[in-house]
Amino acid sequence: MKKIIKSGSGQRLWKKAKTLIPGGNQLLSKRAEMFLPDGWPAYYSKAKGYEVWDLDNKKYIDMSIMGVGSCILGYSDVDVNRAVKDVIDKGSMSTLNAPEEVELAELLCKIHPWADMVRYSRTGGEAMAIAERIARAHTGKDIIAFCGYHGWHDWYLATNLSKKDDLKEHLLSGLLPSGVPKGLSGTILPFHYNNIEELEKIVKETGKNLAAIIMEPIHNIEPKDNFLQKVRKIATDNGAVLIFDEITVGWKLTYGGAHLMYGVDPDIAVFSKAMSNGYPMSAIIGRREVMQAAQGSFISSTYWTERIGPTAALATLRKMKKVNVVSKIKKAGMAIRKGWANCADKHGLKISLGGVIPISSFSFQYGSDSQALKTLFVQEMLDRGFLATNMFFASYVHSDAVIKKYLSAVDEVFSVIADSIKTNTIRKRLRGPEAHTGFSRLN
Repeated sequence: MKKIIKSGSGQRLWKKAKTLIPGGNQLLSKRAEMFLPDGWPAYYSKAKGYEVWDLDNKKYIDMSIMGVGSCILGYSDVDVNRAVKDVIDKGSMSTLNAPEEVELAELLCKIHPWADMVRYSRTGGEAMAIAERIARAHTGKDIIAFCGYHGWHDWYLATNLSKKDDLKEHLLSGLLPSGVPKGLSGTILPFHYNNIEELEKIVKETGKNLAAIIMEPIHNIEPKDNFLQKVRKIATDNGAVLIFDEITVGWKLTYGGAHLMYGVDPDIAVFSKAMSNGYPMSAIIGRREVMQAAQGSFISSTYWTERIGPTAALATLRKMKKVNVVSKIKKAGMAIRKGWANCADKHGLKISLGGVIPISSFSFQYGSDSQALKTLFVQEMLDRGFLATNMFFASYVHSDAVIKKYLSAVDEVFSVIADSIKTNTIRKRLRGPEAHTGFSRLN
């Protein structure tokens, strides 16, 4: 017999939110239905280090997405907060400009010697929209070739105007381009990572009208057969702007953009998330001759000039270097992956591992039962005091001790999951619906 879910304050507020806010919140990745429908606490009252308190003051250890990868130093980092509080007291907005903008630009260009100029915004999605606008302004061309996920704006979702679900293999299935002008159809064309032939075909079919190639330098798999070098050459040969989206992976594999590891310089790189440890900030860096094209287009917004974002970024980047965050999160990611594999082997579970080391994931390999098993994992880990899913974003605060505690819980839960498979009781053990797998209408 299933246990009855006791609806906490967070779930009650979530149900109310869906009557007031389309979809319930502002980010698909943080919707309760993506984790544990009817059971996820949904809202927090406080977050510190790796701990999160819900609206009922119940404390959880966060071993999941850590603010969707934004809090690389941990929640409410004391050094970043100190810098932010200082500029709040001095004034976070003024008729004049914040000097931190220049200081941050100098730092970003020093870390990335190929770059000469920087523009700012406050979120990853809008930063990508700025990058593609600059590329089109610089080249005077329209067509963009891309692989991977790059935000919600019209230029990107226009992919699904040409075919019903071109984004299915790049992000999520079912992303409707409702509201995207039909005239953008055919302006953005997808190719798969490590498939240089697909990109070559796009170039051949579009002639010399290729404005940009947009991609992450690495996401779930390593580049093969000099893939990035070949992409760089195609961009150069065709006068296209090569844009590396470093919003998720930037600062996690090395200090700076992941492209630095591969010795392939883009024309533009875009950063957000981890660069400011939870405070809104994004940066578009690039070569002078490309970035100057921003002057020929109107790219401007009041709150891109506030002072908190660049201040938080400066404090975050300096601390990241000082404490060698990259080494710490690599160690944490490797420990988690090894722990998942060992626990799965112990209990005879079939899983596959994915992602880069600091952004690791696992998937149950049980066909149509896999999503139910993931939901059961989230449910059982929540019962044991962990915010956990099948993805782990490593953070500086994830110590050996908390990883050991987490893996002990995983061991217990994998035992439960193995028994549910053996007794064919997977869905009977769920106390609510299965977690959603992609974009769904929530109200």
